[in-house]
Amino acid sequence: MSGLVGSVTGFPRGKLCAANQKGLSNAVEDIRAKGRQSSAHLADVSVEQDVKGMVAEVVRVYGGLDVMVANAGVCKCALMADTSAEDYDRVMNINARGTFLCYKHAGLQMMAQGRGGRIIGACSASGKRAGSAYQSAYVASKFAIRGLTQSAALEFGPHKITVNAYAPGPIDTYVTLEYIKTSHGSAVPGYLSSPGTPADIAALVSYLASQESGFVTGISVNGGIYFD
Repeated sequence: MSGLVGSVTGFPRGKLCAANQKGLSNAVEDIRAKGRQSSAHLADVSVEQDVKGMVAEVVRVYGGLDVMVANAGVCKCALMADTSAEDYDRVMNINARGTFLCYKHAGLQMMAQGRGGRIIGACSASGKRAGSAYQSAYVASKFAIRGLTQSAALEFGPHKITVNAYAPGPIDTYVTLEYIKTSHGSAVPGYLSSPGTPADIAALVSYLASQESGFVTGISVNGGIYFD
């Protein structure tokens, strides 16, 4: 299967966050070190032309697109009363609109190829139940991803394209730690006493991207915080 590596920021087009660019470059080199092909194709996923161009470039380099992982996202940690309309729009544009555009253009490409495919989105436990008063925009965007995923699964399913969204709970990453600091002032005892790891999520996404996941329609990875 051909792959897709992308990144997004809330910065104006063409101004990729330096930290993200370094991480992306490192990921490309790590994959190449394992003897696999890898390349970076940058886009602001909230801009439709960027997403179309990213998909087209991947197809040009690899001859097709079989897996799309729409995992770009941001979180505004603030009470609703302190969240501006601009903050809300930014979160929704990247998280929800960006996922919609990635689903749409990956689906169009996969349907044109006629061999099926895998589309995977990044939801959250917060997309199933709001767990904090400090994440109104984020929660709204993640609930939107659940709906987008279900609709896309119905639309693309007849073309042998599966669409799934994984919904992690707390994962031991910089973003989670920043959320705790912002919303509580300091880490809450026990909140991350047994967090998930990026490797936990990578293992699930790898399975969802595989041929063996053809009958899977949705999985949550949240350490038992929420079931559905």
